[in-house]
Amino acid sequence: MDEKTEELRDIFMDVSDEETVTETQAEQRGSIADQPDESTIRERLRGVIEALDDRYEFDSDLETEAYVDLVRGFYDDGSDEAIAEDLGVSTEEVFRARMDLHLFRESDTAAPFDICELRRRGEESDAALAEEFGVEESTLAHYRRVVDAQDAARAANHRYQTEFDEILTDAAISGQLTESVQEDGLDEAAEDIETDVSF
Repeated sequence: MDEKTEELRDIFMDVSDEETVTETQAEQRGSIADQPDESTIRERLRGVIEALDDRYEFDSDLETEAYVDLVRGFYDDGSDEAIAEDLGVSTEEVFRARMDLHLFRESDTAAPFDICELRRRGEESDAALAEEFGVEESTLAHYRRVVDAQDAARAANHRYQTEFDEILTDAAISGQLTESVQEDGLDEAAEDIETDVSF
């Protein structure tokens, strides 16, 4: 401790009732290393899914854990076919479950007719519209399910998809940053090491 520091310490001790000039340090919050584990991520996803189930009547009969796996698969860029294989269900079941969860792909609206027209004429029967659009009734029902799910998501301000995004994107970023920090720390430490080995 230099002379100036000693003088400052003595002045502080004279004017305060404290016996020490050091302050205990609180542990910092939000450390990158404190990334959520898989069980925490699944628990948070389960909470969003259950909230969705409470608000809307799910069309699919999957168990909650299967819905959780579906969300993970979707955010890992898994196709409906790949997710269906992992879950041991049909691709159509995965599609219906995705609609339940307001999880959309660009291809969902690639209809062989004007999907906006379907949205505008939502009160008309599937049979009548299918005949007019020149498609099978099952095809029209498929796209009606997309339109209905999009309308529900829009009415909810895309809240549930946003929550899925936050849970899984934050976890991914946290993992990437942790890995990056660990690698960078090792790289910096290794930079100054001189290797002078002779045999």
